[in-house]
Amino acid sequence: MDVELAEIRDFLAQHAPFDALGPVVLERLPRSCTIRYARRGSVVVEVGLHGDGLYVVRVGAVDIVDEAGGLIERIGTGGAFGMSSLLEHRPTRYRSVAVEDTLLVVLAADRFEQLAREHPSFLTFFAGAHHTRLTRAIRNLQQASSGHTVLRTPVRSLLTRAPVTTEPTTPVADAARVMTEAGVSCVLVVEDEQLVGIVTDRDLRTRVLAAGLDPAVPVGEVMTSPPRTLRADAMAFEALLEMVTRRIHHLPVVGERTVPLGLVTTTDLVRLEKSNPVYLAADIGVQTSVAGVVEQARRIPAVLGELVDSDVSASDISRVLTALGDAVRRRLVALAEAELGPPPTAYSWVVLGSAAREEEALSADQDHALVVAEEGHDAWFAALAERVTSGLEEAGWPRCPGEVMATNPQWRLTPQEWRRHFSAWSREPQPDAVLHVAVFHDMRHLTGDPDLTEQVRRSAADHVSPRLVSHLVARALGSRPPLGFFRTFVLEHEGDHRDTLDIKRAISIIVQLARVQALRVGSTALSTSARLAAAEEGGLLDERTAEDLRVALELMSYLRLHHQVAQVRGGLVPDNQVAPRDLTDRQRRDLKDAFAVVRHAQQQLSTRLSSGFV
Repeated sequence: MDVELAEIRDFLAQHAPFDALGPVVLERLPRSCTIRYARRGSVVVEVGLHGDGLYVVRVGAVDIVDEAGGLIERIGTGGAFGMSSLLEHRPTRYRSVAVEDTLLVVLAADRFEQLAREHPSFLTFFAGAHHTRLTRAIRNLQQASSGHTVLRTPVRSLLTRAPVTTEPTTPVADAARVMTEAGVSCVLVVEDEQLVGIVTDRDLRTRVLAAGLDPAVPVGEVMTSPPRTLRADAMAFEALLEMVTRRIHHLPVVGERTVPLGLVTTTDLVRLEKSNPVYLAADIGVQTSVAGVVEQARRIPAVLGELVDSDVSASDISRVLTALGDAVRRRLVALAEAELGPPPTAYSWVVLGSAAREEEALSADQDHALVVAEEGHDAWFAALAERVTSGLEEAGWPRCPGEVMATNPQWRLTPQEWRRHFSAWSREPQPDAVLHVAVFHDMRHLTGDPDLTEQVRRSAADHVSPRLVSHLVARALGSRPPLGFFRTFVLEHEGDHRDTLDIKRAISIIVQLARVQALRVGSTALSTSARLAAAEEGGLLDERTAEDLRVALELMSYLRLHHQVAQVRGGLVPDNQVAPRDLTDRQRRDLKDAFAVVRHAQQQLSTRLSSGFV
């Protein structure tokens, strides 16, 4: 071997994954390589072209950027690029630019493919690198075109004063005096320098004055403990999301050992955002009529549009939308109850489907049910259900076409009746039963008696037979993402949705896969992300597949939300029918990759089950 080939061999032997190929392979490898020089600022491979093979940086550095110029990754000595085109057998989605005078070792494409076939670890290494690069590309896709990132402001920067504190033994009257003198609406309760509770002016009204307590009682008896908190390095959006979902207006910010550093309030966040979901949720909650609730609910799409325009993930936007929907639903239940009079027995109102998973989109219809403590009062609960359902319809949530709503007497049941249903569905999982299981395993308490909801959720978890699981698996495998054999989108060919694809269909496959895998490991998690994590922890999904599905879900949800917000701004009713022609080239490629991830996960589940994997 001449000196130059020996140098290439020795260089590759120092870097993964070539270092694991063994001396015999390494000895022959340089003969399949060429050397290429790239001057600083020159493009090595342009977007939309095939490269010459796998590029390994010997000296220098290369930036991998997307079509918009966003940096995906900087490749230094020993790093490689070009694997995306080789693995996918199509033109590259990235532009590679030399940022220094760079010397490259180029491994021929046919030799790369041979090594990938003969050495699984070699393929795994570059498949993982490709996955990481795709993930970063999707994150770039989510950056706001307007550059509006105020919701990514660190919470630490919102702290303008030291926290007002007291001790648990302080009398309530003294704590109220401290709050008045400091001009604040809450006080943090500290013991041994650590935060142990919080008392707000509302707590003083409801827990002391309204309850007739002696103002001399210690603060420790009326404080909220432990309080919800945030770390100082959290983002403003995390504070916003916590306030919306928890329906609170004060969030203590803590450092090490829960030492309080300050307080973030809804007012602080309003200074950042004109359209603040926290205030909208509060406005909904004080309405005294259905018409008032409907009027406030019509602000929701605009608020969601602000978040879409900001640097906020689709999963977080869906959680905000669900929280605002919860505010509407709770208020409508309260107004209906006020009109009908006290309920004749305890009950709980539960939400189902995407609302239960906190994954709502603007096109969601109604899915809800009732759990009643005892039979014999159906007229009252039927009236309650109709009032709430009608109000939701006016507010923008269409009725469920399948009648999975509390207006259907089939879904106004006692815990015992719910248990009988789950038992029957588990024993005889006919098509309707399988559909019902899929719906009612996604159940979350909204308002009323939470113990009743918990009884039903326990019944659901207790009745998951192997036969039922097999039917749920078949359902998860029975639908296919809209992608053809040759990586072309499968589009509608006629009707109002001609030349579009139903992106919800692919999203629902991930939801079904996550649900069935979570059931197999005995998890009662509700969100799709949490279910994927449970399946991964239980050994039913490998780390790579679980992360691929999370990324695919985020990408598809992101595109759906942007599509729906654009429809609302155009005066249209939001739907799930995305037209590929309206997407950028990069978005189309990434969407195809996401669909391919879903198909691969289905194939993996099918293969493992057919081979006896349990």
